[in-house]
Amino acid sequence: MSLLDEEGNQDESLESKTLSAEDQVKDPSTGTRVVAGQIFLESGKSDSQSENEENFHSQEEEKENSLEELNSLEVSNLLNKDLEEAEIQSPVLTAIGGTADGEPCHFPFLFMEKEYAECTADGREDGRLWCATTYDYKKDQKWGFCESEEQSNKRRQMQEAEDVYQIGMKILNESSKKAQKKVAYQYLLKAADMNHTKAMEKVSYALLFGDYLKQNIQSSKELFEKLTEEGSPKGQMALGFLYASGLGVNSSQAKALVYYTFGALGGNLIAHMILGYRYWAGIGVLQSCESALTHYRLVANHVASDISLTGGTVVQRIRLADEVENPGMASGMLEEDLIQYYQFLAEKGDVQAQVGLGQLHLHGGRGVEQNHQRAFEYFNQAANAGNSHAMAFLGKMYSEGSDVVPQSNETALQYFKKAADMGNPVGQSGLGMAYLYGRGVPVNYELALKYFQKAAEQGWVDGQLQLGSMYYNGIGVKKDYKQALKYFNLASQGGHILAFYNLAQMHATGTGVMRSCHTAVELFKNVCERGRWSERLMTAYNSYKDGDSNSAVVQYLLLAEQGYEVAQSNAAFILDQKEASIVGENETYPRALLHWNRAASQGYTVARIKLGDYHFYGFGTDVDYETAFIHYRLASEQQHSAQAMFNLGYMHEKGLGIKQDIHLAKRFYDMAAEASPDAQVPVFLALCKLGVIYSLQYVREINIREVFSHIDMDQLLGPEWDLYLMTIIALLLGTIIAYRQRQHQAIPRAAGLRPAVPQQEPPPEHQPPQ
Repeated sequence: MSLLDEEGNQDESLESKTLSAEDQVKDPSTGTRVVAGQIFLESGKSDSQSENEENFHSQEEEKENSLEELNSLEVSNLLNKDLEEAEIQSPVLTAIGGTADGEPCHFPFLFMEKEYAECTADGREDGRLWCATTYDYKKDQKWGFCESEEQSNKRRQMQEAEDVYQIGMKILNESSKKAQKKVAYQYLLKAADMNHTKAMEKVSYALLFGDYLKQNIQSSKELFEKLTEEGSPKGQMALGFLYASGLGVNSSQAKALVYYTFGALGGNLIAHMILGYRYWAGIGVLQSCESALTHYRLVANHVASDISLTGGTVVQRIRLADEVENPGMASGMLEEDLIQYYQFLAEKGDVQAQVGLGQLHLHGGRGVEQNHQRAFEYFNQAANAGNSHAMAFLGKMYSEGSDVVPQSNETALQYFKKAADMGNPVGQSGLGMAYLYGRGVPVNYELALKYFQKAAEQGWVDGQLQLGSMYYNGIGVKKDYKQALKYFNLASQGGHILAFYNLAQMHATGTGVMRSCHTAVELFKNVCERGRWSERLMTAYNSYKDGDSNSAVVQYLLLAEQGYEVAQSNAAFILDQKEASIVGENETYPRALLHWNRAASQGYTVARIKLGDYHFYGFGTDVDYETAFIHYRLASEQQHSAQAMFNLGYMHEKGLGIKQDIHLAKRFYDMAAEASPDAQVPVFLALCKLGVIYSLQYVREINIREVFSHIDMDQLLGPEWDLYLMTIIALLLGTIIAYRQRQHQAIPRAAGLRPAVPQQEPPPEHQPPQ
C-alpha cells in the first residue's frame, strides 16, 4: 500500500505490539521490558520514586487488610445485589412478528439439528435475522424476527458496503499500478456513498490530498464533518487540520485545538503528535514541556514497538528551497540512469552493486521503493559469491520474516554464523540477538554480550544499541547506566531510532542522567518523526515534481502541523512562489510568513533569513527594519550565514533599522566574504561602492575654501613662490608651442603624396528586356 500515513495501520490502536515470551527480556528488579533493544518502562517512573511507591503500596495493603475484616454476610449481600442489577441491565431480545410476537428469544435454540446461540438468517432467502422462542423450533414452531424490516434493510446495506470496501482494499493493497489504484478508489467511493465509515475516511483523505481522486477540499470537508458527527478520531483530527490551516473554512486555532483534542482522546496518533508539537512550541496553547512529553512519549512508544530488526523505512527530507538555490547539490535522490547502471553492474556479477541495491530495496528511500523480493534476490546473488554483508542481511530477513521470506530462526542462524566467522559486524550482532533471545539456540547472555561487543567495536549501530540495553538492564553484565548511556549515544550518532527512544526514556525519567524534560521531548519528537506517516514527505515531493503544487502544499501543511521542519519550510516555499492556487493571493505571504517562522524556530537558517526579508520588504506584514535586523543578526550569530552577514552590512551602510556606521558595514561585508567563497564577488563590489561613498562623504564634509585660507604660501614655498610658479607656467607654454610647430611641419610632406584612386565599378551589363 502506498499510503502508510494517517490511513495506515499505525493509527488503528495506541497499544504496542505484544511479542512472544522468547522475544522479551524482563528485569523484575527495575520493572522494565526490553523488546528488540528498546526499553519499555512498566511503571514509567524513575528509581528515585521507588521509595514513595513502596510506601504507597504498604498503605494499600493496610486498606486491603481492613476490607477483609468486613462481615462476610454483608459482602455476600453486596455481591448478590450487584448480580441482580447486572441481570436487570442485560438486554432481553424480543421476537418481532412471526408466530411468537413479543415473546423473548430462547438461546440456544435447535433448528435443523443445529444449536444457535444467536439470531440467524439460515432458512430465509431474504437474509433477515430470526430466533426461536423455545428450544426446539421443529417441535413448537415458535419464532419471530430479531430486527425490524428497516433495521434489516440497513444491516444488509452495511454488509453490501463492507463487501464493496473489501474489494477496493484488496485491489489497493495488491496492486502498485496507478490505474489499478484509481479503480480501487472507485470501489471505496461507492462504499463511502453507502455510509461505510472506513471507506469515508479513505475517500476523504484522497479528496484532501488528490490521491487517485481529483482534489476537492470542499467535498473532503463535508465528509470530515460527517465522520466527526459519527465520532471518528480520523475525521476529528482532519477537521482540526482544516481549521488550523484555513482550508475550505475560516481559520480558527481554537476550533482546531478542540478537534485535535477529541481526535487524540479517540486514539489518533497524528492528533497526539500535533498536540505534542503545539505544547512544545506554544502554538495556540500555553507552552508546556510536560504536556508535550506526555503526547510525544505515547506516539513514540507506538513507533518504537513497530521498528523491526531491519530498521524500517528511510525518511527522505528534501528541501525545495535548497534545490532551487543549489541546483547541482545532491538531494539524496538517485537518478533513474544511475539506478539502471547499478542494476547493469549487478547483473554482470558486481558484488558491491548487488549488496548496495539489496540494501536500497530492503529499506527503501533515495527514490527507490521498498521491495523485499528484489532485496532478497540481490542479497542471495552476493551471498553465493561469498559476500559476508549479504549473508548477514539475509540472516536479518529470515530472522524478521515477511511475505517474501518465511521466518526461520535456523536459517537466519546459519547465515549469521557464516557472516560472523568472516568478522562481519552485522552477522556478529545478529548472532548476539540469537543468543540473547534464544532464537534457534539456548539463551546465553555471555555469548550475546561477546558478539555485541565485537560488533560495537567495529562501529555497528545494532551492536551498540543491544550492548547499551544489556548494561541498562544488567543482563549478562553488572547494571551500569553510564555505559548504557555511552552506547545509546554512539548508536544515536549512527541514526538508530531505538537509540533515540532509549535516550529519551532515560532523560524523561532521570535514569542515569539528570532529568531533562526538554531533551526528552526533542528525542521523542525525533522518534515520532520516523513513523510510517513520514512517507507522506516523499509523496508530497513527487506531487510537487509532477506539477501538482496544490496537492503538495496540502500534504506539506499537514506534516507541518505535526512538527516536521522540512515540511514547514517546503510549504512556506510553495506559498512564497505563489504556486498554490487553492490559497488566496492576499493570504499567500501571511501564511508563508507563519511557516517560515515555525521552521526558523527549529533552526533552519534559510527560514530565518526569509523572515528578515519579509519584514524588510513588507511581505505579509508591515515593513519593519528593526525586526528584519534582529532576524539577520540571529542567522549571523547562530548559524554563521554569509547572506545574513551581507544583509547586516547593507543595513549598517544605509542606516536601516540601526544607526548608520560605514566601519561596521565593512566589517560585516568582510565577515560574509570569510564565511562563504560565493560571497566574495558581491562583497568586493559592495566594498568598492562603500569606498566611493566614503570618499565622496569625506570630500563633502571638508570646506575647500577654508582649507586654502589656512595655507601660507610664503611659509610653504618661500617668499618668491610667485616667480617659481610663473617660470613653471612659461616652460609649460613653451613646450606646447614647440609641439604644435612640429605637427604643422609634418602636414606638407603628407600632402605631396598621391592619393590612391579608387577603382571605378564596371557599368552594368545591358539585360534583355523582359
